[in-house]
Amino acid sequence: MEVLIKNYYESGAVILFCIGFATLLLHNNLIKKIIGMNIMDTAVFLFFIAKGYIDGREAPIIIGKFKGVQGYINPIPTSLMLTGIVVAVSTTAFALALTIKLNEKYGTIELDEIMKMEEE
Repeated sequence: MEVLIKNYYESGAVILFCIGFATLLLHNNLIKKIIGMNIMDTAVFLFFIAKGYIDGREAPIIIGKFKGVQGYINPIPTSLMLTGIVVAVSTTAFALALTIKLNEKYGTIELDEIMKMEEE
């Protein structure tokens, strides 16, 4: 239990990921599925940024005296997560555009109703 409390960022990320995954699997509404996907994205970003942070070190912005390589946090995980955020926003925009087109064609955004209409 102490490990979960000590690593609360990672624990929160896992809980968020599970909530997003359950939302993605259990709902038929496309908007709810997109929200679940965004929760999962956020959980992954939180997890990687929490793993990239090292207590006692600073951001790699050198002002004044250089503290050596061991005095700074590695900027690569953060930059990769910024790229991931851009990809997640683009994916969300594309999924919402597809949802709008499905709503225009079928008049609903419920997947089970769309599948019934397709079978007929």
